[in-house]
Formats: sequence, structure tokens, C-alpha cells
Amino acid sequence: MEKKEDPFVSVIIPVFNDGERLKLCLAALAQQTYARSHFEVIVIDNGSDHPELTQNAVEAHENATLAFEAVPGSYAARNRGLELARGEVIAFTDADCIPAPDWIERGLDQLQTPNCGQVVGKVKLFFADSQHPTAVELYESLTAFPQERLLREFHGGATANVLTWRHVIDRVGNFNTRLKSNGDLEWGNRVFEAGYNQIYAVDVQVSHPTRRSFEELHKRSVRLAGGVFDRFIKPSDPFIQRQKMFARLLLDDLTPPVHFFLKTFRNPELKHWQHKFKGFLVIFYVRYISAGEKIRLKFGGTSDRG
Repeated sequence: MEKKEDPFVSVIIPVFNDGERLKLCLAALAQQTYARSHFEVIVIDNGSDHPELTQNAVEAHENATLAFEAVPGSYAARNRGLELARGEVIAFTDADCIPAPDWIERGLDQLQTPNCGQVVGKVKLFFADSQHPTAVELYESLTAFPQERLLREFHGGATANVLTWRHVIDRVGNFNTRLKSNGDLEWGNRVFEAGYNQIYAVDVQVSHPTRRSFEELHKRSVRLAGGVFDRFIKPSDPFIQRQKMFARLLLDDLTPPVHFFLKTFRNPELKHWQHKFKGFLVIFYVRYISAGEKIRLKFGGTSDRG
């Protein structure tokens, strides 16, 4: 129920070639328990091949608006959304996410914590066919969107599910558009360094489909590797420092994944040993792609969105 003190919320959603899944996201936002008059949805098309699909999805919802951002990258799109946002509260999610009906309401409850700068919510993964998950889906279920760990270890969370105050963004700045990935963690680290509290909230949920194919996983791995490389190896850093950081990042990919092996085979959610084994094998593929991408970037390549 709407209360006088309810803040106005701007939900920002970047989209790139994902008009069909955007429909599900917007439909879920239309069912929020938070008063519809107290939030807006800003969709930013980031150069989709068929922007009319995005436009058709947005036009079906009265409190949703569409804008465009030509600079490639979800962080450039989110910054464009921030230019248009009217909200005292900013909520980020992605076009392929399905927010829970009480997502905004519960997120606001957590955001009211004194000196809170960021709420990082749970991203609940699901399979296309729960009875026959692919090897990639099994791997994703073990690795994708570990929000609690990201916040604990890196002071940030994936913008698939993040809420913050506008005044926090005004203080720490917008997203770094040089990054194609890892920009959410870099931004969250600025929030942490500014002295704000950061909260992981398991009850602030969005659902997200696991990637199914090696093609999808390849794109994600390339994008993440590029984000890590661009974040930690800056052209302005001294030569020796850049070489040391590159060696460290490459070593992370080439170190035998003993911890992941133990985590996989102890995971109670994977009932069959075949599932455990498939999930474990995929990590070698991912690490190979990640290492190869970092080597490509080291020798003059440029990162892309994957």
C-alpha cells in the first residue's frame, strides 16, 4: 500500500538483442506490490539489431519508457538511464531477469538501513528443463551470480539485482564506461570506500535463466575476462606493475581448480555424479577461453561485450 513517505523509484534496464525476454521482465515489474505510481521503468536499448522488438515490449507498459545509447556496453546504457531517472532510489536489473513480485518493496526495506549505500539481492537461477540440464547449465548453477560472495570479497554485486540511493551515485559517480564487465564491482568498491554500508539481502530476489550452450558461455567468458583485464591492467600504470598483474591474472586461470572440484562434488543440489562431473569439466573450457582472451588483450586486442 502506498504511504506518503514512499520514495519514488527508477528501475533501469539495459537491453541488447533481448527483446523477447524483456517482455517477461516488464510483465514481472507490472505485478510489483509497490505502488505503480511510485516507480518508473527506464529501458535503454544499447544498439540491438532489431530495436523494434524492444520498442514493442516497452510500449505495452504504461510506466515504462524507452531510450537509446549508441556507445556499446551495459554500463554506458545504465549511465544513460541515470540521466533520465527521476527517482530518489535507483534499482538495477537486466532484461533477462524476472523480479519477484515484492522485489522493489523488500529492496526498499533493506535500503532504509542507516547509512546504506547499496543493497545486493539474490539472483535465483533456473534451468530451461530441470530434468535434463545441459553441462553448461550445471556449471552456471555453481558459478553464476554469487552475489553474497561478490559483496563479501569484492564489495560489489552484479547489477542484475542492485538497489541504491540517487545521492550515493551523485557522490561516488556513475559507472566506468571503459569496462565491458566488472564495472558493477568497480562501482561497488567506490561505494565501500566512501564509507557506506552494503547489504546482501536474500529476500530481495530476481530469477535468471542459466545459459544453456557453449556459444552463450563462450560469449560470457570473453566478456568477463575482458572486464577483469581492463579493470586491473590500466595503460597509465607503470610497465612493471602491468606485467606483474597480467602474470597474476593468467595464473588464476591456469591454477588447477581443486577448490571448485571439492565444491562441485560436495554440492547437495547436484544429485547425480554425472551432473557433478559435467559441471566440473566445463570449468576447464571456461578457463581456457579466459586465459586466451587475456593473452589476446595483452598483445593489443580490445575487449568487447562478448
